Amino acid sequence: MASALINVPAKARRGDIIEIKTLMSHVMETGYRHMASGELVPRDIITSFTCRFNGAEIFRADLFPAIAANPFITFFTTATESGKFEFEWGGDQGFSETASASITVE
Repeated sequence: MASALINVPAKARRGDIIEIKTLMSHVMETGYRHMASGELVPRDIITSFTCRFNGAEIFRADLFPAIAANPFITFFTTATESGKFEFEWGGDQGFSETASASITVE
């Protein structure tokens, strides 16, 4: 089971540079380990992260097997207007998780 933690300021002044932090708790499996039977444990990682603000994509990252379990992603953007951030993670084995946060720009 996965869960997201999001840190977005509730308020900002127009033109301020704001920091957005995300943490996705996810049991990761590289696909390189073997079971007792000798079979490979199937890979199960988060492969993509996207952030949209008011529907427009503002940040994207492609993730690979070397990514840590529970990936922490932080980035900056400029506060231009009030609105809603939408976060989406995708991965192996059909993994998909979404979260959202709003900001008021004064």
